[in-house]
Amino acid sequence: MQKRFVSLFLVLIFLLSLLAGCGTGGSKDDEGIVMENITGEENSLEEVEEDKSGEIEVVDMAGRTIKLPKTINKVFATRPTGSIMLYTLNPDKMVGWNYDLREGEKRFILEKYHELPNLGGAGKNAVNIEEVLKLDPDFLVIMEESVEKSLSDAEELELKTGKPTIILDSNLLKLAESYEVLGKALGEEDRAKILAEYCRQTVDEAQALAKSIPDIQRIGVYYAQGPDGLETEPSGSWHAEVLDLVGGRNVAEVEVKADMGRSLVSIEQLIQWNPDLIISWDDERGGYYSGIFEDATWQSIKAVEEKEVYEIPNRPFNWFDRPPSVNRILGIKWLGNLLYPDVFDYDIEEVVKEFYSLFYHYELMEEELEDLLKNSRRR
Repeated sequence: MQKRFVSLFLVLIFLLSLLAGCGTGGSKDDEGIVMENITGEENSLEEVEEDKSGEIEVVDMAGRTIKLPKTINKVFATRPTGSIMLYTLNPDKMVGWNYDLREGEKRFILEKYHELPNLGGAGKNAVNIEEVLKLDPDFLVIMEESVEKSLSDAEELELKTGKPTIILDSNLLKLAESYEVLGKALGEEDRAKILAEYCRQTVDEAQALAKSIPDIQRIGVYYAQGPDGLETEPSGSWHAEVLDLVGGRNVAEVEVKADMGRSLVSIEQLIQWNPDLIISWDDERGGYYSGIFEDATWQSIKAVEEKEVYEIPNRPFNWFDRPPSVNRILGIKWLGNLLYPDVFDYDIEEVVKEFYSLFYHYELMEEELEDLLKNSRRR
């Protein structure tokens, strides 16, 4: 009797084990045998661990692995380059700007973001750490042209704030990658993918088109900065990347000035360079655009004689430089079309409207578009 009981007991255990196997989400092989879904179980365990930790890992553009909360609500970028990129991705997650917005900038930035606080970080103005900590961002962003410099800045910032800090690269050729990194960190990967692809296609197309322009047909360009127009950037400066990219011939024969740039030149040098075309800071920004036409010392320059002097659009952000952020992507199409309209064959009005809608969340009216381009294109 006892043996029969043991046998029945063993059979029952066997049957229960079979039933348990069928309920594990396993799959059948070609012979109908139940196979254990090991991969599925492993994924489930990983998801549980991730949910339990409440963190994700992001590899920034300095190659650092940064742990961040899965849900991000507040972020601060320490430089205007990063703030602009953050605004284009999701302005609702911004806690502040790096300076007080100018009226021209406010005109094309949605009103609800006008009064975000100035937390510093523009030019020589340091970030106000105390005010940043009061707003308690989930992480910080450093976006500069030098990843090496950013490393020491990030270490210092993390020490002072206790906040994880992501490094992005403002290099024009790496903006797409910067979008992808920031998009993952923000939980905005789908939108980041769209903006990254726009940047990547714009840069790739410009490089290809510029290669098709013979050297003899390259237009000599002078970039006029400063209140008297006698500050500039040579070829190879990251402040003049847009001009190099679209195949313009930068006439400025000066050494690259590190960091802030703005090499001083004399009117005699400029007359000797004799550019075919001049692009200038606009008057609103403190540039010399209007002064160029009135200054007698400039009148013998070919570009001035032939009225090939153009204002760089500057609202909400400069399309060519300063800050060197994603605003330059529009500048690539604008300047390429200005210099070589038969090569960069764009309907520039449609390009500008699309960019403002996609990146700045702003639908341009016709009169606004006309005002933006009034001194910035050939008539």
